[in-house]
Amino acid sequence: MMPTPRAVFAAFSISLFAFLAPVAGAATEQDYFASAPFKMAAVPVPSFPNRNFFIVDFGAVGDGQTLNTAAFSKAMEACAQAGGGHVVVPAGLWLTGPIVLKSNVDLHAERGALVQFTSDHTAYPMAPRDDRGLYAASCLSANGQSNLAITGEGIFDGAGDTWRPMRKSKTTEAEWQKLLAKGGATSNEGANWWPTKEAMMGEDYLAELAKKTSQPTPEEMLLARDFRRSAMVALTRCDNVLVEGVTLRNSPSGVFVPARCTNVTIRYATIFNEWSAQNGDGMDIGPCKNVLVYRCTVSAGDDAICMKSAGKSPWPGEPGLQKVIVAECTVYRGHGGFVLGGTTEAGMQYLWATQCDFVGTDTGIRVKSGLGHGGLVHDVFVDHIYMKDIANEAILFDTFYDNAPVSAATVKAAPNRDPAKTPEFRDFFIRDVYCAGAGSAIALTGLPQQPLHLITIEHALISARRGFRATDSADIILKKVKINTPETPAVVQKNTRNIKIID
Repeated sequence: MMPTPRAVFAAFSISLFAFLAPVAGAATEQDYFASAPFKMAAVPVPSFPNRNFFIVDFGAVGDGQTLNTAAFSKAMEACAQAGGGHVVVPAGLWLTGPIVLKSNVDLHAERGALVQFTSDHTAYPMAPRDDRGLYAASCLSANGQSNLAITGEGIFDGAGDTWRPMRKSKTTEAEWQKLLAKGGATSNEGANWWPTKEAMMGEDYLAELAKKTSQPTPEEMLLARDFRRSAMVALTRCDNVLVEGVTLRNSPSGVFVPARCTNVTIRYATIFNEWSAQNGDGMDIGPCKNVLVYRCTVSAGDDAICMKSAGKSPWPGEPGLQKVIVAECTVYRGHGGFVLGGTTEAGMQYLWATQCDFVGTDTGIRVKSGLGHGGLVHDVFVDHIYMKDIANEAILFDTFYDNAPVSAATVKAAPNRDPAKTPEFRDFFIRDVYCAGAGSAIALTGLPQQPLHLITIEHALISARRGFRATDSADIILKKVKINTPETPAVVQKNTRNIKIID
């Protein structure tokens, strides 16, 4: 007889304490694979022949003025043709257009190397983005490659400030005046600033183009290039991926976005977007299988470490996103520290976040989706999370979430929603959560037709202005959960059943 998820969680908790409690920070990657609350083999990392291809040998000049796109391309091609190795970026300021990663190649940026992606948007051709149509090419991308890496102690800057719109509400008056002095355009009665008029009008242009054709050409899409900004690192259908040590910053949109990939490791990396960066997520781990996020530091303008599962699963009959470990990561800013959603339609299963610190995020643990882009998310384990100065909820489940991008139009038509794509969150196991200061401790909001259910929160101590709220939720267990709040009553329930509070 197979053990129930709750029995598995109990056993997992004991084994976790056994190897983590004695010496904080002593756990290795292998320890986490061995002690995961679900069966997960170690994620393999790529290896490369001991061959170096220095970009300077292919004509690159590190003066910050010379465009080195061709040099990067030649070095990558030569390395791949030789059977693989390392494309080495030495110390210097290297201006470049998009870089396409290849199988068996490690792009290695040495300490002191600053790779600056150009602010000239004409250098970014329109390229397919997964199954979502044409977007401006990503700074770093790969499609269908295997055994590839981005490593080193260097910095990659995506020139995102030349792409991203800005909300006036996220700036000071002085900062807003500086933006206006750059030119660009404003929309929504001056509430939003856009780097270019083309970016502001891009959404409306696409709506008109859709009336003429369902398959626009890259040439037809060029007028929407500034609007269709891409992730900085976009990896699609790749296998055996390593991102290690590097700093990835200032992205046009999300920073690190793997989709339909297997065996992905990102470790010891620093990811940074300004807190005001619109849609500036740190990591969006899309439909993938076997992912390790280990000892990374993230500060983001949107969600920090986010699990997503859009479209159809790459693995028929299986969840789109599965077997992910997030361990020993630090988040300083972001809409959420560890986040699931908003798009969950392809499903998620076997996710574990452990030993993480969140400081100053809007929300701590954030689980979100909504009608039309929801699916089944289950067997999720979160433990040993330490939080401070959380603006809103320390723990949030929200099934009324919808994307709200900056829009060029004042009034937009409501999107069509498929009620069959309903979010279902169940079998969540959250324990050992400590938060010093939050707007709300715990908020659970399900749907009347699909309540949140089978959620366990155990061993938590949270100080917050507001306490515990549950709406349309069932089979919830709060065990040894203490909430220090001035709010009375501290527990508010609506349309709930079988919520057990155990001291």
